[in-house]
This record gives sequence, structure tokens and C-alpha cells, in this order.
Amino acid sequence: MPRSISCFGYGKTTRAIAQAGNTCIFYDDKVTKPFKDDAGNRVLPSHLFDPNYSALEITSPGIAPSHPLITQARHLMSDYDFYAEAMPFSIWVSGTNGKTTTTQMITHMLASRGALSGGNIGTPVALLDRHAPIWVLETSSFTLHYTEYAKPDIYVLLPVAPDHLGWHGSMEAYEAAKLKPLQQIQEGEAVILPRRYADYPTAGFKILYDNEHDLARYFGFSLEKIAFSGVFLLDAVIAMGVEKILYNQSNYDRINTFTMDAHRQEHLYDTQGRLWVNDSKATNVDATLGAIRSVANRPLHLIVGGDDKGVNLTPLFEALRQFPSEVSLYIIGSNALRLESFAQQYDITYVTCNFLDNAVAKIAQYHTKESIALLSPAAASLDQFSSYIARGEEFKMHVKALS
Repeated sequence: MPRSISCFGYGKTTRAIAQAGNTCIFYDDKVTKPFKDDAGNRVLPSHLFDPNYSALEITSPGIAPSHPLITQARHLMSDYDFYAEAMPFSIWVSGTNGKTTTTQMITHMLASRGALSGGNIGTPVALLDRHAPIWVLETSSFTLHYTEYAKPDIYVLLPVAPDHLGWHGSMEAYEAAKLKPLQQIQEGEAVILPRRYADYPTAGFKILYDNEHDLARYFGFSLEKIAFSGVFLLDAVIAMGVEKILYNQSNYDRINTFTMDAHRQEHLYDTQGRLWVNDSKATNVDATLGAIRSVANRPLHLIVGGDDKGVNLTPLFEALRQFPSEVSLYIIGSNALRLESFAQQYDITYVTCNFLDNAVAKIAQYHTKESIALLSPAAASLDQFSSYIARGEEFKMHVKALS
């Protein structure tokens, strides 16, 4: 029988590989009966994979290392590796939170130079224009875990906090994936790196930071000229820093024209002029910590809860206990019992609402123009919603419906 490329998972990343002109057979857990898609690709149940008839396996990033498809594979690689030789000058952005915004900001700063963004956002690498001078790739720990050959020319690592530990198996393994590109980076290439990893070996030139102030001092930026605050200020400084590395210039006007995506600390006001903040994209504790730090000067009504995957909630409640203004929790989602227990332990005022509409209605009874109502769940959304986007859109709908 002829050999072929085996694509694990019938998702965006692997479908793009076939769309780019490669002959693939897909194997997917959700498929129970073999079929051909509209493009003529064979799509089979996962259990039909036979490594004896596969010359190469390319996996969707989200498939865990313990999956039978992965453990049986003999020639496994990531899509980054598959396109390593065709990849132009590339800037990879990883970390726990802020990858999308930082990737978009860097692309915004370099758009006039022909930069394109892709990877985990927008266009998969298989469909990016290989004649473009620069690729800016949002890069997950999943992709990094499976990547052995491809490497960035500049690597940006945002702060790393516990996330996806069930997939990786431990915090150590998660960090190892995030740090993996440092092994491939060569002399003369730059790495923007949290200072906690200063001793990690690499041939690249390390630009170390604890916060945006460190990077502003290093690059000679004035933070007062940058029109972003909170967690987004670090993203903006990094984007400007990448431009400074490449072209030795700083363009405040350009970074200040960047527009944020929805569902990330998105402000909206109800008919009474009260502020509600949609931070539905805060799917882990670290993201929510960033959100509450940005509103610490006002009384806070905080909606939390969802699928937290059993992560340690202690840092969140330690921060809430030290919050300088009055704070009340409105609990939704499948981890309600855990959140109640922590709230009781840390003596944080809370109301168990179970569902988002109940939480918005309850907050509306106490919310004023001096307080802030914040949806920043510190948990994934799939227990009650199809995505964090659906969660954020429902939140906005309920706020707009308030009289």
C-alpha cells in the first residue's frame, strides 16, 4: 500500500496542511465512520491509524502526548517543523497570557515592513505567504512541545504561570515547553525573557525583565507616552521593543493606534452609566490577577467561575484578601463549590449565582458609578458555554438588557 502523510485531528491546523496541497489522511476521535470531505480528503476514526503505512505524522497541537495516536507515531512532527525550511524571518510569541495581544501588537508595529501574523491565531503556518518578509507567530506550549527543528529568529516569552498542567503533566513540563526555543536560538538572535529564567542556557542574547519598567529602561522608552495600562502596557512595550531590535526606532504614534480585541478587559456602560468590564478571555488565575490589579482603586463586583481544571486558586484569593477596595464575588460555573470554600476560608464576601444572567442581575442591585463590575472568570468556559467568546457575548447581552 502507498505511504501518506497522517494528520492527527481534523482541525484548523491539519486541514490547512491539506489545503496547502499536501496529500493527507486524517484521523480524528470524533469520527465514527470513514468519509471523504468536500476536498476529497479521507477522514478516518483514530483507531484505524496504522503506523506501518505512514511516512510522516503531523498532529493538531491540542492532542495530548498520552493519546494513542501520538504514542504509536514513528515520524511525528509539528506543523512548524513541517514548514521550517520555508519559514521566513520569524518572531514567536509565547507565555501564559497576552500571547494574542502581543502578537497582534508586534504585527501592527511591523505591518509597513510586510509582517504577517499567524500560528495559533488567524492563519495557520501552512497558509501563510512564504514570500512575506516576516512572520509573527502566536505559539502555544502544545506546539512547542511537538516542535524539534523549527526555530524563531526572535523569541518573546511573556510571563509563565500554571496552565494546561493536565496536558503537560506538571508545571516543570509546561515551563520546559515554553523554554524549548532557547535551545535552538543562535548567537546574535534575541530572546525577550522573564528574569526568573535568566540562568536557562541559550546561545541567544537575553533581554531580561520582571515588568514593563525593566523593558522601558532597557529600550529607552517613556511609559507615559504609551496609551495602554495594566497588563496591556507590557504587551505594548514588548511590541515596541521588537521594532527597536530590528530597526532601531520607536514609534509611539503607531502603537497608540492599536485597537484591542473584544473580550479582553473590554469596557461597556449600562443605561445608568455604570462600568462593566468584559474580560471573558481570562481563562486562568494569572489573567484574572492582571485584571483585578488594573482596577484596584475602586470597589469591585467580580464574576468568577467555570472549568478551572483543578488549578491552585490560592494566589487569586490571597490577592482578593489584600484588595485595597471593597470586593464581592459572584460565583458561576462548575467549580462553584471550590470557590465557595476558598471564599469562606479567606473571608471574602460572595454570592453563588450559578449562571451568568443571575450574576449580572445580582450585581445590578448594588453596582454604582463608583464601582466596577468585572467578568474575569479565572476558568475555562466549556462547562456552560461553547467558548470564552460566547461567554463574553452573553455577558454583554445581559448588561445591555439592564434598564
